[in-house]
Amino acid sequence: MAALIDFAQARQNMIDGQVRPNGIIDQRLVDAMAEIPRENFVPSNRRSVAYIDEDLALGEGRYLPEPVVTARLIQALDISSDDVVLEIGSGCGYATAVLARLANTVVALESSEELSARAQEVLGKLGIDNAVNISGDLTEGYKEQAPFDAILIHGAVANIPDAITAQLGDDGRLATVVRPARGVGQITLVRRVA
Repeated sequence: MAALIDFAQARQNMIDGQVRPNGIIDQRLVDAMAEIPRENFVPSNRRSVAYIDEDLALGEGRYLPEPVVTARLIQALDISSDDVVLEIGSGCGYATAVLARLANTVVALESSEELSARAQEVLGKLGIDNAVNISGDLTEGYKEQAPFDAILIHGAVANIPDAITAQLGDDGRLATVVRPARGVGQITLVRRVA
């Protein structure tokens, strides 16, 4: 018989052992991560490891970044309660849920229709109604809703497409991991100056 997992304790362990020790000081962000049930966003066979400090495979070549990477990217964006946020490569929707606790509106763009639909279903079950998951081309962003106050690009990119930065509003912020062809990726913050 498999042991039952105390997910509330696992969430608190994630906060105490991964998030806080790595410089995450935005209390609103910490509170959001402590409230959102990360295990609801991963495939059922991965629930038991939902809070480990590794990227989790979601299928279709997509991954849920380890918690501290998600936290660092979101903290870099300095989200305010009136921000409209575009999340590119939203995957399972976990970061969408966290962003929705911080921002006014979140538009989450995912190339996989299946992941997008599953994420929207979980968001609905959690009562998160200020975020929408849309399936589409990640390299184009979502200009129909632009400009955005903040843009989060998941996954490492070699460069940030101009089509995406063009969707930032004045004083807008964009955060992603930029990884050159060879080398280690670094969290990068781009700010559009008015």
